[in-house]
Amino acid sequence: MKEVITIALAGNPNSGKTTVFNSLTGAHQHVGNWGGVTVEKKEGKCKYNDTEINVVDLPGTYSLTAYSPEEIIARDFVIEDKPDVVVDIVDASNLERNLYLTTQLMELNANLVIALNMVDVAESRGLLINVSMMSELLGIPIVPMVANKNKGIQELLSTIIETAKDNHSIDKRININYGEELEEELTKLEALIGSMKNGELKNKYSARLIALKLLENDEKITNEISKVEDSNIIMESVQKSIQHLKVIFRDDIESVVVDRRYGLISGIGTEVIQRTAEKKHIRSDKIDRVLTNTLTGVPIFLILMWIAFQLTFKLGTYPTDWINSAISWLGQTLRDGMAETWYRSLITDGIIGGVGGVIVLLPNIFILFFAISILEDSGYMARSAFIMDGLMHKLGLHGKSFIPMLMGFGCNVPAIMATRTLESRSDRILTILITPLMSCSARLPIYALLTLAFFPNHAGTVIFSLYMLGIVLAILMGKLFRRFLLREPMVPLIIELPPYRVPTLKGTLIHVWERGSLFIRKVWTVVLAGAIVLWFLGTFPFGVEYASEASYAGKLGHILEPIVQPMGSDWRGGVALMFGTVAKEIVVATFGVLYGTGEDQQLLVSRLHTAMTPLSAYAFMVATLIYMPCLATVAAIKKETASWKWTLFAVGYGLALAWILATLIYQTGSLLGLKG
Repeated sequence: MKEVITIALAGNPNSGKTTVFNSLTGAHQHVGNWGGVTVEKKEGKCKYNDTEINVVDLPGTYSLTAYSPEEIIARDFVIEDKPDVVVDIVDASNLERNLYLTTQLMELNANLVIALNMVDVAESRGLLINVSMMSELLGIPIVPMVANKNKGIQELLSTIIETAKDNHSIDKRININYGEELEEELTKLEALIGSMKNGELKNKYSARLIALKLLENDEKITNEISKVEDSNIIMESVQKSIQHLKVIFRDDIESVVVDRRYGLISGIGTEVIQRTAEKKHIRSDKIDRVLTNTLTGVPIFLILMWIAFQLTFKLGTYPTDWINSAISWLGQTLRDGMAETWYRSLITDGIIGGVGGVIVLLPNIFILFFAISILEDSGYMARSAFIMDGLMHKLGLHGKSFIPMLMGFGCNVPAIMATRTLESRSDRILTILITPLMSCSARLPIYALLTLAFFPNHAGTVIFSLYMLGIVLAILMGKLFRRFLLREPMVPLIIELPPYRVPTLKGTLIHVWERGSLFIRKVWTVVLAGAIVLWFLGTFPFGVEYASEASYAGKLGHILEPIVQPMGSDWRGGVALMFGTVAKEIVVATFGVLYGTGEDQQLLVSRLHTAMTPLSAYAFMVATLIYMPCLATVAAIKKETASWKWTLFAVGYGLALAWILATLIYQTGSLLGLKG
């Protein structure tokens, strides 16, 4: 056996696949995209005895019918990359639904191991599964697991190695029998396909799989066969078989195939599942009665989000102060130890002053990621979409839209990509237009700075109000767009509610690091570049006072000042907002440069008070929430809508809405004497 093997993790969404992946790979993983698409690709490594295992986490999918990008990616990887072992993560508490994917993996001749996860959840529902009998019936090794408690991981690794060594594991597997009539047609086509000259295609797929997929009218296989010599003979035979079977079944072949697969699954379930009790009110149902109730669900969601923001700033105060002191010490040490030259200014005022102002806020960001990860891993976030479905339908939005909107709390780019789950193009465009109103993590450093400066005793509540304002505006704009721009009727929401789980510390920390590391990489790339550009604008023309009104930055700011003045900002606020269109984190770096405070956050807070009031600071945060999204988000909008019209509309309405609302808040507050 080779010392390095590759395995693929397959499974339904919410089957615990990510937990298994994290348990296997730990910190030895990286995230990217699959070639040519924006679907996330996770890879990692682990070692068992002397074998190094490359682990590829396939996208979660219910089937391999090649209707969605996720299904195509999963199927193509199994067929073309031929991993040594495919580990099929099966939720023991939803056996019938999960085993459908298993039957399709069997048809791909994958070298399979079944990780029967969440056996504890199944037992709590009165379901006992005879694992050895199930393994014997399917002819596939099965490992019972409770992945979130790390139970079964070592047994899984051992089974993976044994299966990779076994050259005859596929021979032990049962064949799915599709009934006499369908099997007869499959046999005819198999013989015809077996005689074709294209060896490459036969090496990739079995003749039986090609025959089955042609009868199912699979687009990918049909296209590949069309390139084969004498393909017309094969396709003529396929059409004859389809017509013959339609007369017999009076239904399309794909439906017949699906029924036969579920028939096999049902038979296996009858043999291996023992019901110990009929539990009418299992624990998760009782919890759902409260959390998904129309009257109690929304208040609970709001309270949980408020608690998350309170924790973010109450707990984040101490490490923020420590980091600020360390950065201030570093800046002062370099300033004292270097001659007064332009490159000292670049390092201390530009790089440390700009980037340091963002790094100081890392604890707040990581704590918020931790809180949101807990809510996601526990199964609560999926229920939040269910809770909001009724309200959103009344306001003209699809319930599924709430899922990308929630993802927008992390980053608007993947949130916009997630709109692909919406079947209707009008629903997708509508959700794309309103998702940038969700307050992404890149805006958090701005909120953190200004709330600590002007609302130190109520920072969590103020930031909570901004997040809620984003949701409310998204819903209101969605209703407006639905009424006047996108009038197509909506389809009902169908969403799976995953079982409640106790999040594992390891899994949560991995999720936090995945998100936090992306933020850190942005700090050392986009924010660093922005800080250097800002330093240049604040330093030149040569000889002017750093970041003064006579600098390029000051001149640029005065051009923008008439636009931002009605919402309570001066020229420095205008420059900050302009640079924030590249990446929102740059806004904090811009303030550090333009106020000439370098890395000293306390000094920056003090100088902000000379130009802002609590009212103008809040108006500025509202403008930051709403106005033009970052360039990466704009690019995502263009890609997903495939339209410059919708892209420019998203940018334009955001800028207009931000100015109107921020101006309204500042001017109304000023009239009421609320300047602070």
